[in-house]
Amino acid sequence: MKRSLSAFSFVLLLVLSARPIHAQKSLDEVFLLPDTVSSFTLDEFYGIILKYHPVVKQAGLLSTMAQQQLRLARGSFDPKLNVSLDRKDFQDKTYYDRLNGYLEFPSWFPVNPKIGLEQNRGEFLDASETIPGNQLWYAGVSVPIGRGLFTDERRAMVKQAQLMQTMAEAEKIKLINKVLLSAAKDYWEWYKAYYNFRLLDRASAIASELFSRVKLDQQFGEAAVIDTVQAKITLQSRLVERQEALLLFQNTGVFLSNYLWSEESIPLQLSSAVAPVLSSDDLSLLDLQTASTLAEQARQNHPELIKIRTKIDQLEVDRRLAQEFLKPRLDLSYSMLSLPDPLEVNPQRDYKFGVDFSIPVFLRKERSKLALTKLKVQDAQFMQSQTEREIFNEINTTFNTLVNSNTILSQLREMVNLYDRMLEAELLNLEYGESDLFKINIQQEKLIQSQTKLVKLMAEYQKQKATLYWAAGLTNLNVTVD
Repeated sequence: MKRSLSAFSFVLLLVLSARPIHAQKSLDEVFLLPDTVSSFTLDEFYGIILKYHPVVKQAGLLSTMAQQQLRLARGSFDPKLNVSLDRKDFQDKTYYDRLNGYLEFPSWFPVNPKIGLEQNRGEFLDASETIPGNQLWYAGVSVPIGRGLFTDERRAMVKQAQLMQTMAEAEKIKLINKVLLSAAKDYWEWYKAYYNFRLLDRASAIASELFSRVKLDQQFGEAAVIDTVQAKITLQSRLVERQEALLLFQNTGVFLSNYLWSEESIPLQLSSAVAPVLSSDDLSLLDLQTASTLAEQARQNHPELIKIRTKIDQLEVDRRLAQEFLKPRLDLSYSMLSLPDPLEVNPQRDYKFGVDFSIPVFLRKERSKLALTKLKVQDAQFMQSQTEREIFNEINTTFNTLVNSNTILSQLREMVNLYDRMLEAELLNLEYGESDLFKINIQQEKLIQSQTKLVKLMAEYQKQKATLYWAAGLTNLNVTVD
């Protein structure tokens, strides 16, 4: 009997001789990539997304569209050439032949210069249209001194378009951050699946070796049949877990390929020759100063807050325009007139002057529009306060979760080391005949579970860190968003 125990213990020690003494070392072996596999970092993943992902390209169109909107608004100030021709011939008589052509120069200031030529001839012209020599040059301006003096629809449209550029940039960053957050979460799911598969692959290899050794001992009469049954059960359990982990790893890799595109917008498939990695800085805990800095950066640069502030600015433009419409319309126009030679001008004698005045009697439409605009401004300000509070609270709760996860990570690492020591102690007891294969399997199962849980929490920790930066309207990456 003594010979049988010694031989069986020797078998188990042979199995474990290929295994590092401490669990942390075994994890380091799992995280050490084979020579045939290259690392694929999160920043490299981000870089591909920012260059080629369709949603990122789609977000880039927002800025281009905003530029075209501004160009469209500025088109209201383009010089404009107007020509009108009105002629009537009847029964060999020219009743009238009127030609009026002029060039307008709209400006940002409420002065609109105009220069033109008027030609009138015919037998039945109105007396006011009769011109000596049938040709008249004129140059003049029109000036609003009531409504439209400080702002008007054209100037308001340009200001709105300029603010729309800021809005578009914020929306662009929001869309890109959303894509990158989703990509980060899927990347760390892939990370968890990959290293969980490697842990279970290693465990199944150990179980297979253990079964082979126990079966060999049973053939020589140095182990009971029930020991081979127990070893076979353990092996099958490990193989089932490994196969499930393999499927999850393959599927997460396929899902991660949703973010991979070529320069020609051709979808790419994630290569099996690459694997996710975790840098030494990834598990570093953000300090309170960093959290405060993120909150301040969120206050200034969060896309959602920028959009709300821009919306308030746009409503302020509408408010000033609505307030302008409370004024009466009073437009003055003056034109100098000259016969065929435009250099012979007598402004005191030859001119045309006009006054255009109008005002609604009750101003109900104008006063209502102003009141509605003020209410919209207040509504946007309330939304801004609420959104700021929600953003800051999300930053704080995510940061608290990170701190808590960091503590749990330290405890889990210690737990893994303790389970490893327990397994070593159980193996030592077996050597002295005070343990059996069943107890060894239990301790090994607990060690595997703790290692798997540690890998899972490491991935969750990275998700939380990505969520923290997203909550602040930022992205934790070392590449530039164009």
